[in-house]
Amino acid sequence: MMDELLEQFLVEGRELVAQAAHDLSALEQDPRDEAAVDSAFRAMHTLKGSFAIFALAPAERLLHAAEDVLHGAREGTTTLNARIVSSLVACLDQVDRWVEAVGRDGALPEDAAGVSARTIALLGEPGRVAPGLPGRGSADPPWLTALREREAAVIAAAASPLVAFHYAPDRECFFRGDDPLAIAEAIPELIALAVLPSGDRWPSSDELEPFTCFSVLEGLSTASEADMRAAFRLQPDQVELIPLLRDAEPRRGNEAAGETSLLRVEAGRVDALGDGLGDLIVAVNALAPLAAEAALLDPLLAARLRTTQADIERATDTLHRALSRVRLVPLEPSLRRLPRLAREIAETLGKQVTFTLAGAAIEVDKQIADGLFEPLLHLVRNAIDHGVEPPQARNAAGKDAVGRVTLEFRREGDAIIATLSDDGAGMDLPRIRRAAVDRALISKEAADALDDAEALRLIFRPGFSTAAEVSEISGRGVGMDAVQAAIARLRGAIEIDSQPGTGTRFRIRLPVQALTTRLLVVEAGGERYGVSLDQVAETVRVDAAALMPVGSGLACVLRERTVPVLDLATLLKTEPARGLYAKLVVTEVGGNPVALRVDSFSERIDTVLRPPRGILASAPGVIGSAVMSDGGVLIVLDLPELAA
Repeated sequence: MMDELLEQFLVEGRELVAQAAHDLSALEQDPRDEAAVDSAFRAMHTLKGSFAIFALAPAERLLHAAEDVLHGAREGTTTLNARIVSSLVACLDQVDRWVEAVGRDGALPEDAAGVSARTIALLGEPGRVAPGLPGRGSADPPWLTALREREAAVIAAAASPLVAFHYAPDRECFFRGDDPLAIAEAIPELIALAVLPSGDRWPSSDELEPFTCFSVLEGLSTASEADMRAAFRLQPDQVELIPLLRDAEPRRGNEAAGETSLLRVEAGRVDALGDGLGDLIVAVNALAPLAAEAALLDPLLAARLRTTQADIERATDTLHRALSRVRLVPLEPSLRRLPRLAREIAETLGKQVTFTLAGAAIEVDKQIADGLFEPLLHLVRNAIDHGVEPPQARNAAGKDAVGRVTLEFRREGDAIIATLSDDGAGMDLPRIRRAAVDRALISKEAADALDDAEALRLIFRPGFSTAAEVSEISGRGVGMDAVQAAIARLRGAIEIDSQPGTGTRFRIRLPVQALTTRLLVVEAGGERYGVSLDQVAETVRVDAAALMPVGSGLACVLRERTVPVLDLATLLKTEPARGLYAKLVVTEVGGNPVALRVDSFSERIDTVLRPPRGILASAPGVIGSAVMSDGGVLIVLDLPELAA
């Protein structure tokens, strides 16, 4: 029972830390964001209760202190400022460390009591509301009292928290092109709207001024306060927003009719469903050749078989889409530690850095979310260590002493684009070339012949480093090559753009879902292999005579560019086939095209890729296996690794 409680504590604790981190990030931008205050308060309150189950008093005391500050902000007796929000972030960082400690050791560290006291002291004496400034605990303004009476039935029937608004347009708004009614109608999730006179009564016809606004608009919405502020972003001084039902805690379980019910399922069970779907897809793929055989014996039976095949394929596609949605998770919980680690790295290096995480609410396949943290941590570490300059150097360059590192996610079709950028010094290309030559990763002549884009990608070579000495942060000759390998395992690609004195940007493209993989089946040395179509730039057939000897190898000209050619069978240590034509699969290695010669191309299939196990787990250039429609096992190759 205790193991189950601990597992639930870890899952919920990490989610709550991620939520509170998101809220505190919003408060860093706008300390008056009441929706963020509410959400952070609830997260801290729930976290305190979770620690209380295990009688972890130091964590309870720290969370209680943070909760008190946020409670004061909710009630209007405390004014949040940059110092207080920064202290709350420090509190949350410490709680985050303790969540991991409990998961690792089953208890808090021995110094937890002292750390708790020192962290609580950071909160200091919260700022108080200035005299005369209405707090959230103050009485309702007259317009809200009237709205409550006017819309009592709507408020009583509301199943969600409401936000009341009072929009008093500027009398000259028409001359600026504003349409108050259109603005009010565009409010998201609007459930009540009233147009009222700005004075005690509507003006008579003799008093009317056609080009002067004499109305106010009031109403209710179930949208969040942040969304409401966004709707009135061009009229911030003309609107007043007051959330209702502010003290109501979020409903749990299935208390409200129509509320979505959440069910926690072990990841292994979902993975087992994926394996089952893979077996089903293999069986479906076997129906097509079976129907072709049946057509030779009984065309009518073959037609019926194809009809059944189409029905099963539709059902399989529906199951595939449903299971893919089940596997979707937001990125934020997986990346929740990045802001804290970025602050710790900057502090260790004596640098001042603001780390911004945006778009992490985007959902991706759980496999992608789980595998993305480590490569992103490498990139953040390098951005702070090698990119952002020390404060003195930034001031000398005319920059703000505080550097900026931004990680942003966005959806682009069936892909997720992650962009990590910094405003540091940019990459020193001559130094990169020299470092690669000094470490014997490339000859000086070859390094000098590289264009700037190719030279930038030298940082992904195994063993590359420009660090003069080994430290806790860098200089061990590993890191960026691990980034590229990790991204490749996720079927992604990474690009670099760097401008001297301006900064560096890494752009990572990843698939949204990883449940099935589209493979191209090729033959080499008499054996069939699968290659992911994500790794295939193109397939071409050229005359064998077009392969020219270059040094100790071969090359050919594709699209007016000389491309090295490797024999896949030779790389796999089998006997290659020869013919009048060379069939080439073109992939990319380090941003450059490389062609692999195969004996033949075959079908393209959608299947579930199983991770390598047993002997395959240690085999180089193998990313997994798949089952063919005839029952055979297909080894799936990692083309860039084989060709590197």
